Amino acid sequence: MLPGLPVSLGVTVAAISLVVLLPLSTLVVATGSMKGAAFRAALASPRVMASFTLSLGAALGAAAVASAAGLLIAWVLVRHPFPGRNFVDSLIDLPFALPTAVAGITLTTLYGPSGWLGRPLEALGIKVAYTPFGIVLALVFIGLPFSVRTLQPVLADLDPEVEEAAACLGASRRQIFLRVLLPKLLPAWLTGFSLAFARGLGEYGSVVFISGNMPMKTEIAPLLIMTKLEQYDTAGAAAIATVLLAISFLMLLALNRFEAWSANPTGRAR
Repeated sequence: MLPGLPVSLGVTVAAISLVVLLPLSTLVVATGSMKGAAFRAALASPRVMASFTLSLGAALGAAAVASAAGLLIAWVLVRHPFPGRNFVDSLIDLPFALPTAVAGITLTTLYGPSGWLGRPLEALGIKVAYTPFGIVLALVFIGLPFSVRTLQPVLADLDPEVEEAAACLGASRRQIFLRVLLPKLLPAWLTGFSLAFARGLGEYGSVVFISGNMPMKTEIAPLLIMTKLEQYDTAGAAAIATVLLAISFLMLLALNRFEAWSANPTGRAR
């Protein structure tokens, strides 16, 4: 039998404090020890700004691609039975189970200059490894499961008869998607996008190999944090990490507010 509210609440608060709040508060304290001028100087260097620009742009681009591909994959898995569907469905979770470093080495081997796909692509003038394009590819790989898994249950709950009724009333496929499906899918779609973005913003293992780690070109912010720690610049690393943490937290906070807003039409009416 589960314990009552006081015990459950106490265990919950203690677990969250030890696992989440305590490590994050340590980061905030380390950053708070810096003076305002030192904090701004640590973030304003061209190398740091270039890493932020690359990380944000790659994470946004990868989340957008993963969201679009995730919708299509989730639709096929839910609406179209086919041989081997369970096997394909299990592959979606592979990036969750696979160590990120293994994923990075695999992608680099595959898309490198001498890789199975990298060599013919370079012959066509398309270079993947050691470019921002390779970073986006790696982030799509680790972000795709978020989009698929958030959309699948929503699609499974949608009644196909509603779409058939709209079609019988003369609605086109575009109108059915925009007016019947999209309002139901949008919260889950945005959830998958936000989770993929937040994961991609802080991703390190799957990106560090395929990026090439060239400062001002393919150096991501998480890698720069590791570089500064190796140089014993703890304050500089904490400043960069704090900015990444703040961006991810604000993104997820906005997502939670949107979900609460969309799930409470009575509250919206007020």
